[in-house]
Amino acid sequence: MRRRTLRRNRRHVSLGVVLLSLHQVAEALVPVAIGLTIDLAVDTGDVTALAYCVAGIALLFTVLAFAYRTGARFTLRAVENEAHLLRVEAARRALDPRGERSGLRAGEVLSVATSDAEQAAVYVRAWSAAIAVTVAIVVTTVALLAVDVPLGLGVLVGVPLLMLLLRVPAAHITRRSEAKQATAAGATALATDLVTGLRVLMGIGARHNAALRYRSASARALDASVGAAASSGVYRGLVTAAGAVFLACVAGAAGWMALEGRLTVGELVIVIGLAQFLSEPVQGLGMVGQLFATARASADRLVRLLNAPDAVTPGDRSPGGNALVELAGVSHRTLDDVDLRLAPGEFVGVLATDPRDAEALLELLSGRAGTEGVEGSVTVGGVPVGELDLDALRAAVLVEEHGSALFEGTLRSNLVTGPGTDEERLLDALRAASAEDLVLGHPDGLDRPVSDQAANLSGGQRQRVALARALAADPPVLVLHDPTTAVDAVTEEAIARGVAAARSGRAAPGATLVVAASPALLSRADRVVVLVGGRVHSTGTHARLVEEDRHYGEAVLR
Repeated sequence: MRRRTLRRNRRHVSLGVVLLSLHQVAEALVPVAIGLTIDLAVDTGDVTALAYCVAGIALLFTVLAFAYRTGARFTLRAVENEAHLLRVEAARRALDPRGERSGLRAGEVLSVATSDAEQAAVYVRAWSAAIAVTVAIVVTTVALLAVDVPLGLGVLVGVPLLMLLLRVPAAHITRRSEAKQATAAGATALATDLVTGLRVLMGIGARHNAALRYRSASARALDASVGAAASSGVYRGLVTAAGAVFLACVAGAAGWMALEGRLTVGELVIVIGLAQFLSEPVQGLGMVGQLFATARASADRLVRLLNAPDAVTPGDRSPGGNALVELAGVSHRTLDDVDLRLAPGEFVGVLATDPRDAEALLELLSGRAGTEGVEGSVTVGGVPVGELDLDALRAAVLVEEHGSALFEGTLRSNLVTGPGTDEERLLDALRAASAEDLVLGHPDGLDRPVSDQAANLSGGQRQRVALARALAADPPVLVLHDPTTAVDAVTEEAIARGVAAARSGRAAPGATLVVAASPALLSRADRVVVLVGGRVHSTGTHARLVEEDRHYGEAVLR
């Protein structure tokens, strides 16, 4: 990742490195210019030489200021561009329809795509700064060698030794940074989960326990952040102290040489000035080590997400001419040897006494289950799901899950699923989902604003809008999971009537599968399949199952 970062930002990184290096060279030459001015003009009283020296120093400071300003701009542009590219890559991987098996929760993925992306991009800045300060040290060493060889050699040996000693605490900072990012991501993940389920938590009176969990996670993140900050502070102190000691040694040696007559006044100024300047790039190298450590910790987390294996490996085939869906002897997770057939025009209900059975069935039909751990066959249009192209599968089979999300925008933008969705179609879908009151009761109609996570809608309104969106998409096969759990009995009956009418009124017969315990929906099914313990327990109409199947009656007639 580090090589790729430099490669795709090479133009701005190269310009930034050249200009920042030029700035460091100009800074290193400032004490040299002052020392030469003393020896050539002040000590000799030569006015002409003084004028030339002053003009040279003015030019030197002009180059110094221009080079830093422009070089910093190029470097910052490269950092921001890389952060943007990493955010886009992380978001693309998280939204990939094939899914990913990184083991990161939604909140952790959010943290990786934002905080870690920005921290990893700092590698560009660290690399540019490392080259620039190295150039400064080299120029300073050459200048010191030109003044006095032993002094130059002392600097040449002392700086690498100093950097070698500072590598030990840098490794510790890397570990602390990794722990900090990991705990912060965990706290973000928990916060995301809590915010998403806030209404549920309020409904069951679990806000206090949820707050305690978040307080504990936040405290761990705080401890890790404080630990990382403490390590960083100690490291900065070590770098500053080491630079100061090194400067004192060089200045002491130069002063002794001046007393011995081996250095002129101008040369003494050059040596002291260079030694003082040298503390800045030496400290800069130490800070570069810290930047590299932080960037590496975040880059490792990004790599974990970007290189995570796909959750499923889709094929490239399309379903056959009809929308027949068939499960034959399927075992997956809690499902055991399940047979289920859904033909065009059918309205089939599924009652799962164990919610895990419903989740496993939805995974199979949506193509998220993959092929590992799945026994038996799942086909759509006669083609195994594992061989279908994901876009083709999801164009044929739409799985509208219970926890469907709405997005910030308008009611219209949340309902439109393609370019051919006209307004009349949206209104028909809203009527079928018993949600037309959201349009008729608002002055903006379909352009009614929807806030982030649809917080300005009630739970029942959000559920009905999600159902209307699925109906407006009008897929050949529609799979609904508990679409009426947040509405009252009257509205539930209206929705059941509207869904059945909308699906039976398609130009081409459309198959509908409803996984629910709603008697209003199940009573309109052509047949109902009852899953008990992961197996098909019984099949029949709603009326017959209520009379003959104890499990069905207990689950539905509550």
